[in-house]
This record gives sequence, structure tokens and C-alpha cells, in this order.
Amino acid sequence: MRLPLTLIGTILVQGVVAAACPPAGTSRPQLGELQAAKWEVADDARRQALALGLLGCLGDPDPELRDGMAYEALSMWMRAQKLAPATLGRIRASQLAVLKQQDAAGFAQPFAALVLAEVARTDRIKPWLSEAERNELLEGAAGYLASVRDYRGYSEKEGWRHGVAHAADLMLQLSLNPALGKREQKLILSAVAAQLSTNGAAASAHFFQYGEGERLMAPVFYLARRNELDAAEWEAWIGSIAITPADPSFRTQAGLARRHNLKSFLMPLYASLSESKDEAQRERLLPAVRKALRP
Repeated sequence: MRLPLTLIGTILVQGVVAAACPPAGTSRPQLGELQAAKWEVADDARRQALALGLLGCLGDPDPELRDGMAYEALSMWMRAQKLAPATLGRIRASQLAVLKQQDAAGFAQPFAALVLAEVARTDRIKPWLSEAERNELLEGAAGYLASVRDYRGYSEKEGWRHGVAHAADLMLQLSLNPALGKREQKLILSAVAAQLSTNGAAASAHFFQYGEGERLMAPVFYLARRNELDAAEWEAWIGSIAITPADPSFRTQAGLARRHNLKSFLMPLYASLSESKDEAQRERLLPAVRKALRP
């Protein structure tokens, strides 16, 4: 049964509130034509409406609709500054709500985080969020990253579920925003640490295998370029996630997972810092990273 084009409503699918996909009034072949035209939509009102309509596709089990069309279109429009602040505001609010809902299928939340990364980028490039709205975005992102327990990655049939990596991408965009102060930076670090601790992936004996460690490293690397946190604070943070030589973690799968995941984070961080031309950044963080890599 086709829904009337005038119907504005949602359906509940496995805990996630989702709109129809493709959006009402638009067929999949039409989306394919827009994709081939690199998402050029001359009519501004239609573009704004379609952007909101495509949000319903971010949880679709079809990877082409979810990733190849919906996310691609939204990302392209946001990077080209073709979405109005009102549209961006509705995207921000709706996807933050998705991060707080149940998502048994595992698609909607990771792609909500990825789209919110693009929203955060628009605010970084040309600030438009209020301080309260920016803090709400940060707190929602931090809460989601710390709480991710669905570690499914890539499926040849279903595409990506990449909660940790997508949440890290959102943190990266926030870490680059000069409007975030020391308190906000520490919140980002706390969320990253949560995934690397005994309560994160290691709690389920999950070994990072889809580049999660490198993605988690990125916001930390860029935060270390800023001067709000000194070397002592960085040493304390690295120390909070490090494994001591006396740790009996080789005896359990969870412990081995934690060691593996931590090294998958520390090694790219060490390499990035070693190649960095920012001497102050290296001095702030590199000694602590070297020490953490010794066990």
C-alpha cells in the first residue's frame, strides 16, 4: 500500500523511528538520476525538502540507498553549503534523537553519527550553532561513542555498520572546532578512552579489525595540536588507558582484545606524532605515547 504523498508520519522499525525510503514523492530511479547528476537540484525548496526526506534512508538495510545515495547527497550538499540553517538544524535535532534510540539492525545510529559529522563540519567552517546547541551535539556524540556496543563492521551484502569509526569521525570534526574549550576537549577524550578501556570493546572481547583504532586516533591527534591541555594532562590521560607490565591481560580474550585495540590506537598515533612538524604537539604527547607502547 502506497502512503499518500500528503502524509507526514513515521514508522517504528526495531526501535528506530524512520520515515519512508525513498521519501514520499521520489522514486528510487529518480534518486539514481540525481546521483548521476552529482545531486544537482536547482530548485532550492526541493533540495531542502529532499535533504530532510533522505534522512529516512540512513537506517535502510540497502547499502546503496543508505550510503551510496542518502549519505552521499547530504554530505555533498552540506560541503557545498547548499542546505539552509533551518534544514541543518532539523538534521541535527533528528539525528541526535536517533543516537539515543534502540537500533537492533545497527544501521541508523552509525549513519546518524556520520551525518552529524558533516553537520559539525558546517559549523566549524562557518559557525551557526549556538553554544548550547553545539554543547548538545558534543554531549550526544560523546554519549554515543562511549556507549557503542555493536561492533559489526562490513558485510558484502549489507554494507557498513561502523559505529565506533563513525562516532570517531564526528569527534574529529568537533575536535577541530576552535569554539570548543578545555572542558569540551576533555569530554571528547573521555569518550575515546571509554572505547579503549575494559568497559569498551574489550568487555565483549571484540578485536578492532575495521580501522577503528586509527579513526579513534584522529580526534586525539588534532586535540594535541591545541595548547589547552599541557604535557602533564596528556600523560595522565594516556596513563588512564595504558596497560601496565603487571597487568594479567594475556590470560583472557577480553584482555587480549584490550591490548590489541589499544595498540591499534597507539601505533597510528605514534606514527602521526613522529611525522608531525608541530614540535609543541610532539612534546606534549609523544613521550607519554612511547611509554604506553613499552609493555
